[in-house]
Amino acid sequence: MENYIYYTPTKVYFGKDEELKIGKIIREYNPHSVLIVYGGNSIKRIGLYDKVIKSLKEENIQYLELSGVIPNPELPLVYEGIKLAKENDIDFVLAIGGGSVMDTAKDIANGVANPEDDVWDYHLGKKKPTKTIRKGTILTISASGSEMSNSCVISNPSTQEKRGYGSDLNRFDFAIENPELTYSVSKYQTACGIVDIAMHTIERYFDLGEETNLVDDIALAVIKNVFKFGQIAYQNPTDYQARAELMWASSLAHNGLTHSGRRFLLTVHQLEHVLSAFDSSIAHGAGLAALWCSWARYTYKYCFDRFLKYVHEIWNIEGNDENAILEGIKKQEEYYQSIGMPTSLKELNIKKEDLEMLALKCSQNKNRTIPGYCPLGYQEILDIYNLAFEPK
Repeated sequence: MENYIYYTPTKVYFGKDEELKIGKIIREYNPHSVLIVYGGNSIKRIGLYDKVIKSLKEENIQYLELSGVIPNPELPLVYEGIKLAKENDIDFVLAIGGGSVMDTAKDIANGVANPEDDVWDYHLGKKKPTKTIRKGTILTISASGSEMSNSCVISNPSTQEKRGYGSDLNRFDFAIENPELTYSVSKYQTACGIVDIAMHTIERYFDLGEETNLVDDIALAVIKNVFKFGQIAYQNPTDYQARAELMWASSLAHNGLTHSGRRFLLTVHQLEHVLSAFDSSIAHGAGLAALWCSWARYTYKYCFDRFLKYVHEIWNIEGNDENAILEGIKKQEEYYQSIGMPTSLKELNIKKEDLEMLALKCSQNKNRTIPGYCPLGYQEILDIYNLAFEPK
């Protein structure tokens, strides 16, 4: 078992109507002024925006707004938010939405607190933030787990790069999680969330590390529940239990619990980030679904026993040979298809002639090898992209 630090300082307010307390919750931090960060009109359509504004006004909390966050959030809006916050003495950021909004808020908070830095340097690994300002979030979708994670992922459209970095300064002070706020999420986005939540823990389970039996069992329980209740939520969007199970799984899947004692690599995430940086219309969860089964078929021989346990526990496959593993991978592929997710790059409108360029970007011009049971350099990455283009 690897050495590790498990740190989860985010206070979670979970359940119905918890968002109505937002003014009182923020008042505890004595802010001068709050920047509310969100995407489009969805929070207004479901009535959440009015509830938040009413609660802030009741506590006499000053606020400004920054809207327009898009899926695969982009650097220019982060810069806009930092400028707005600096000019208006903002000392608290409230993210209302999903992972894109939360990651935008994290970068803004770090940019305001470190005015001498370009936040993109954090994503490039050139610098690390040394301080931040307070921040909280109200979730409207279960997917990224950003509400309790230390990661922040942003796309730079000028360079077609999507980069993430980890820092405990990225962790929110609090997260409000009311499953009812996810009832209006579309079937497609619900499916993308199912894939992303499960993948955060699937990938940790297959990251490097041994002798982590308790953590493995926790991870497998999270994955099983995501697949079970994800299917229910997909079919019945207003099933409270299903939405609640997904929402809590989202937080547990990406807060560090399921890689305690294991390496933190998220290999398939790195393969996917290149896709959605290249084409921002590709939803992150859809990209993961299109890649994972091909990655699994390419790498299972390098961690055979771990794959056997996975297919036994998750897909109830019997047998202890190669065919059992391949059957389990096929079951997962069929699950993705049952919730309308792609299982090939071709379905994402990626062209065959783009694969070499994508492999070059992912391998950073052949200068990077992604570690794992099966290390992935340029050629291995290209092999997986080719396998995923149109799986047989």
